[in-house]
Amino acid sequence: MFAEDAALDVLLRALLLSALAMAWVIFVVRIIGLRTFSKMTAFDFVATVAVGSLLAGASQATAWGEFFQPALSISALLGVQYLIAKARKASDMIEQTVQNTPVLLMRDGVILDDALKATRVSEGDLIAKLREANVLDLAHVRAVVLETTGDISVLHGESLSSRLLDGVRRVD
Repeated sequence: MFAEDAALDVLLRALLLSALAMAWVIFVVRIIGLRTFSKMTAFDFVATVAVGSLLAGASQATAWGEFFQPALSISALLGVQYLIAKARKASDMIEQTVQNTPVLLMRDGVILDDALKATRVSEGDLIAKLREANVLDLAHVRAVVLETTGDISVLHGESLSSRLLDGVRRVD
């Protein structure tokens, strides 16, 4: 306990533990690097969400043990993420095992219904993403890709470099 008064104790504990937990996350991220919260892969996204949950758990701890366990878990989780990123870079087999394959949802103004069905993306969701990307005419859309992170990329304009679709799977 930080104070005899229960309300003051809760306030002081919340402030101190939240500050300590946030400082710990910043420290670990500075060691591991900028890619930590990049959301480049599905695993990165899961790690980011998990760190947020662990940070909340550390901030709500009622004893030091309850604080240190999530703090150490943050370090372990981000350490595993770092090792997986290094392994992906070193091995194509690990890359293929860990990484999802992006999927083509639309090509040259044509919505690929089989791809929408296979990825469980509704046409309404696709149209919403096209609006977000300021698409004014479906004929100007060169490609729409469901990325490995779950994001949807809309490529529109006069032309499209084929290199931008390297590694993108087409569902037929």
